[in-house]
Amino acid sequence: MVLSAHAGAQAPATPLAELMGGLVLASDLANGFPPEKTLRTVVLAVSVGRLAGCDDATLRDTYYLTLLRFLGCTGFAHEETHEYGAGDDLGTRNTMAMADAADPVGTVRMIARRIGKGGRAVDRVRAVARILFDGEAVQRHARAQCDTSLHLARLVGMSEPVLASLAQVCERFDGKGAPAGLAGEALSMPSRLLALADVAEIAHHRDGEGATLAELKKRAGKHLDPALVRVFLAHAAELFAAIGGTGGAGTPSRAPSVWSRFLALEPSPRLAAEPSRVDDVALAFAHFGDLKSVHTLGHAVSVAEVATRAAALVAMSAEELRDLRHAALLHDLGRVAVPNGIWDKPGALSVGEWERVRLHAYYTERIVLRAPSWSRAAAVASGAHERLDGSGYHRGVPGSLVGRAARLLAAADVWCALVAPRPHRPAMAEAEARDVLAAEAQGGLLCRDAVDAVLGAVSGARPTSRAAWPRGLTDREVAVLRLVARGKSNQEIGTLLGISPRTVKNHVAHAYDKIGVYSRAGAALFVTENALLE
Repeated sequence: MVLSAHAGAQAPATPLAELMGGLVLASDLANGFPPEKTLRTVVLAVSVGRLAGCDDATLRDTYYLTLLRFLGCTGFAHEETHEYGAGDDLGTRNTMAMADAADPVGTVRMIARRIGKGGRAVDRVRAVARILFDGEAVQRHARAQCDTSLHLARLVGMSEPVLASLAQVCERFDGKGAPAGLAGEALSMPSRLLALADVAEIAHHRDGEGATLAELKKRAGKHLDPALVRVFLAHAAELFAAIGGTGGAGTPSRAPSVWSRFLALEPSPRLAAEPSRVDDVALAFAHFGDLKSVHTLGHAVSVAEVATRAAALVAMSAEELRDLRHAALLHDLGRVAVPNGIWDKPGALSVGEWERVRLHAYYTERIVLRAPSWSRAAAVASGAHERLDGSGYHRGVPGSLVGRAARLLAAADVWCALVAPRPHRPAMAEAEARDVLAAEAQGGLLCRDAVDAVLGAVSGARPTSRAAWPRGLTDREVAVLRLVARGKSNQEIGTLLGISPRTVKNHVAHAYDKIGVYSRAGAALFVTENALLE
């Protein structure tokens, strides 16, 4: 198991809350929320649960459920960008975070006012129309969220009660949610506490205390458990104080960080990630970041594999190698703070777009630094896009300030990007990619020793031949799943494979049944982890 309960007398271990709490800053960025939104939600959910008389086991499940709530949010980012978001998946998620099925008029007004804000009028109209008139949109979103969050939660070793509650995060107390339409006490207590705390925190940071209380009263018995709403209302002053300040005006309060309060609230026994399995937490967040765009599937994992193979050729210590692997898995986590309309753009980026791209390296550093045990990995990850001549980002420092591990990471990152498809070009052949990498070393951008190590690591590396595909998949089903993972429609897949869209639909259904997923995001995770992308 990844997780274990530990007491102070046992050997030092990495607190899971510390790792997860730091990295979920990425999910705040991915949803356009203020920093520490998720941590404040955890504080509210556990505090209300205590006031309601929940036992420690329920509170612990609530704590980790709330931490993991938005770990599935990138699973629908492609669709939110190109179908429902006029190019802005962050804005779409942020807008829909407060959508209320019991208030259709208010929800329509909010969608019309905020979706695609700042984009072209024609794109905004199309996106709003799709959200309002696509009867499957809510179900598709819920399935993607569940597939993604459940998969990543299993990867970090979450308990069965937490996994069961994660499947309910898009449900409502009145039964009008998705995907199962569960209602009332059929919903777990952790999922009901999460729903209340999520609405309360968003309303609080957007509009302040008075608006929060009004929103909770309006949703009681509909979206939210009325008994828990009564608990919140009875202790509102205490709960608002726990997350600091009055909020409002779309900004977080000026109160100190909620970090220490979040850590202190974890119910006993506190969970720790065993030293040999901390890697799984990094891997889960690597998938979280890579899922954001269909063009980056498996990128961080590939970079980690190439970088660690290259490191073996330059005699790194075990500690350096561990830090390099974690840095490689997390080096692009800041991508989630940039809309997919920029990442997926097939043409040249504008000056403003390029500045947002450069900032993703800064966000990566800040996210990873928040977990103290990954401070060394954060230093390596922050150098992934630096160049020896000072032309890189986010700091633009000269090569003398870029360490050996960061130089290896930078070379591995460039290699893996070159041999994978991107919006503006197809994947390069390996011979061409070798020439490009060598040219960057010759031109003084990448370290020659690092490039030599990376090229040595990938030399002769070929996928292992398979006796059979996993889960009994057929050749055709694997071909279809690869294209589904890349965001292709049934029509596009049919054209590429020379079959009808109806036949594609049947293949997708059969493949989903075999691998146990119900969304493109679930398929993307499966093909990534089973090395089926190539």
